[in-house]
Amino acid sequence: MGRRSADERREQLIDAAIRVMIRDGVAKATTRAVVAEAGLPLGAFHYCFRAKEQLLHSVIERIMLRALDPPAAPVPADLPVDEVVRGTLRAYWERVRKNPDEHLLTYELTQYALRKPGLADVARGQYRHYTEVSVRQLETIARRSGAEWTLPLPVLTRYGLSALDGLTLNWLIDRDDEAASAALDLYADHLVTLLRPAAEPAAAV
Repeated sequence: MGRRSADERREQLIDAAIRVMIRDGVAKATTRAVVAEAGLPLGAFHYCFRAKEQLLHSVIERIMLRALDPPAAPVPADLPVDEVVRGTLRAYWERVRKNPDEHLLTYELTQYALRKPGLADVARGQYRHYTEVSVRQLETIARRSGAEWTLPLPVLTRYGLSALDGLTLNWLIDRDDEAASAALDLYADHLVTLLRPAAEPAAAV
């Protein structure tokens, strides 16, 4: 099996695992179920992954990148600060609405990992990534707005992740777009109040 073939099969298995987990749940995504979904022999799994835990890491990484990483399209530089904040949050929310099954799966993966001996690091890694992406986004908002946050970034990041987690889970339960949009706007309004004009650097003496 050549290097390129191994990489391709690894991608096939990750995509197949996501399909199985969305359809049947994380607990039923056995190695046999995943290779059957991918149309590959069982040996392909053990060639590409040392263990199921490694596959779970890859699945979470794939879903996280789709869900949280900022879009590649450039954002206009002259937007007022409230629109920068709203645009950032709406970009995230559009990804939630377009891929509800994957977002539901992230919660199931977190719970599954926390309850399985030896897999807690998977959940911790998941939220470390969320934190890193959120910090980058908050820094970008402040920089583009010529502003600074009035709260320490670790505190603001944890607050933001908690707010978005709650909003997302609520919407996954009731699919109430209007209520979710109103709550997201309320969160955006509050974030704007936590920004202040950046202090001018002290002049050299």
